[in-house]
Amino acid sequence: MDNACESPTEKGGETRESDEPTAAPGGSRVTEMDGIPEETDGDGDGELKEAAAEEGELKSQDIADLTAVEREDSLLTPAAKKLKIDTKEKKEKKQKVDEDEIQKMQILVSSFSEEQLNRYEMYRRSAFPKAAIKRLIQSITGTSVSQNVVIAMSGISKVFVGEVVEEALDVCEKWGEMPPLQPKHMREAVRRLKSKGQIPNSKHKKIIFF
Repeated sequence: MDNACESPTEKGGETRESDEPTAAPGGSRVTEMDGIPEETDGDGDGELKEAAAEEGELKSQDIADLTAVEREDSLLTPAAKKLKIDTKEKKEKKQKVDEDEIQKMQILVSSFSEEQLNRYEMYRRSAFPKAAIKRLIQSITGTSVSQNVVIAMSGISKVFVGEVVEEALDVCEKWGEMPPLQPKHMREAVRRLKSKGQIPNSKHKKIIFF
């Protein structure tokens, strides 16, 4: 009878604690170690929402930029639109021409002989002293000039001398003579260039008013 009155806890000794974690309401569960509830809501939805918001902002910005460009084009007159298109086409054409010229120059230089390459290198290195050019311009004009004007005049002078020398070499060849060039070749070259109109007449013509 005494055994029958014993409770199940007394038979089994100490009560067995459940090893399974207790489920917490609201979709979170308590861990065995520290009892801190682990959030079951994933962060993926938040990241997707943020990415979608950023993409929407970028699209709206692009649309605003396109709208501003279209509005600017709509405010332009037909003549201004045509001028804008022509300027853009000229710029693209000039860029293409420059690229073609650079490519042709590279092909030409690569086909030079050693002597021609040395002459071309000396030509590229040669230049008029800018101080002398500036002094000459100031003595003729009577006013001071900027550095850009001096650089431009130095380049023009170099091109002019190159044309005279080329013409003098042709004169020397036609006369059956060999370089180096002599003063007579240079004078004849200048005379021929003047006759062709490539050199302006430097003589002052007195104008008489009646």
